[in-house]
Amino acid sequence: MGSICIAAANAGATSQDLKTGYLIGATPKYQQIALFIGAIVSSIVIGLTVRILDTPTAEMVKQGIHHAIGTETYAAPQATLMATLIKGMLSFNLDWQYVLVGVFIAITIELCGINALSFAVGAYLPLSTTLPIFAGGAIKGLVNWREKQKAKSAEEEEIAPGNLFATGLVAGGAIAGVIVAILMVIPAVRDNLSKVNIEPLFTSWFGDGGYQILGVLFFLFMGFVLYNIGIKKQDKID
Repeated sequence: MGSICIAAANAGATSQDLKTGYLIGATPKYQQIALFIGAIVSSIVIGLTVRILDTPTAEMVKQGIHHAIGTETYAAPQATLMATLIKGMLSFNLDWQYVLVGVFIAITIELCGINALSFAVGAYLPLSTTLPIFAGGAIKGLVNWREKQKAKSAEEEEIAPGNLFATGLVAGGAIAGVIVAILMVIPAVRDNLSKVNIEPLFTSWFGDGGYQILGVLFFLFMGFVLYNIGIKKQDKID
């Protein structure tokens, strides 16, 4: 699944890069050389990252677990789902009744004018993952409604500051998650990080569960910042 993800990501990036290069008049030769370098480097880096994260801890080895990815430490619901489907198809023991029910539900949802893919993602991902996605979609909906009132074009909406800021949030969160995950693989770093716990401090300040309310307030503040950036007037690019 990691190889398929890398290939799909590189294919999408390549098409976007070539389109962008065509629009700005880039030289195809050097652009393709840069794409080759980017594809090779990204494949190596991502492959090594997956290999490092898949390294089991001593406790996992004692339990007979030889792959960390897919466990509670690095849960991978999307990859697990696809692996289950592929193994079921190859071994001819897939429970097709549920698959067919999902197919007909997706067709019904599409006929209702709703994106079936978004609905399906929200159906099998945990609520802790889908709730922030819903919050971001709600903010995007408010921004789009405001932009329609101003009769802005689709091109202006695509390169709006809100979209760029949201893209940075996604990239920053992914990079931070990978860095933390790699640090947790190192036993010495993992043991030291496990000792860092500021929950008692916040509990003494705000009471039991008060730090959770503080987290919600910070999340609402980030949503407020995202909305304000989204409605910010875009500077014209010559």
